[in-house]
Amino acid sequence: MTTNPMKNKNTAAFFAQAAIAFGTSAVGLLVGIAYLPLDVWQRLFLGMTGLFVITSSFTLAKVVRDAQEGSTVLSRIDEARLERMLAEHDPYRTPQL
Repeated sequence: MTTNPMKNKNTAAFFAQAAIAFGTSAVGLLVGIAYLPLDVWQRLFLGMTGLFVITSSFTLAKVVRDAQEGSTVLSRIDEARLERMLAEHDPYRTPQL
């Protein structure tokens, strides 16, 4: 049984781009909230909401990744079972009664 599991390796450039985009968006959110013509409690509420959106995004991304990895493992198990059944199958064997 020879299978080539796909390796999902991200490049350093992709990681850097994602980190820079995250940092830029977080700083933009904070600057935008700071310059809004609002009271302090309203700014704090928007800041707390922005932080909650960020942490929820991380959680959602982890859940989606875990679900995808889980389905990949299940499909590998199914493939291994099918290959074992095909390897054990002998089309010339006479049926036993």
